[in-house]
Amino acid sequence: MSHPQPKDTDAPDATVIAAQNDAFRRLACLGLAPDQPIPGRMHVTRSLMEAGDGFMAEAVKATGEFDAFEPENDPEGWHDFGAVTIRGETVFWKLDLYEAASEFRYGAETPDNPATTVRVLTIMMAHDW
Repeated sequence: MSHPQPKDTDAPDATVIAAQNDAFRRLACLGLAPDQPIPGRMHVTRSLMEAGDGFMAEAVKATGEFDAFEPENDPEGWHDFGAVTIRGETVFWKLDLYEAASEFRYGAETPDNPATTVRVLTIMMAHDW
């Protein structure tokens, strides 16, 4: 007879992190305000900016709308990485979570707490990776 393992109460809540990451992406990319503030910033790579002809706007919009999370592309369940295809080109996006007081030097100690975590969303051409 197997016994259930006790839940690690110190482990961050992946469901909460995923919801916050999704809300931040929708805010940063689509302008849809979340229920509560989620601090962060968005960056795009130079090659994405130089793609021209509205390419970057399409990539940003597709990043905000992305919802194809599967265990294979989201093993931690945090919704912190994705790939979209724009005009036959692969575009990656990645969310990194930092300790708010660390000036982007240290990973978030409590990534499920928006009061102490700041997000950085980077959108890039796959060849920038």
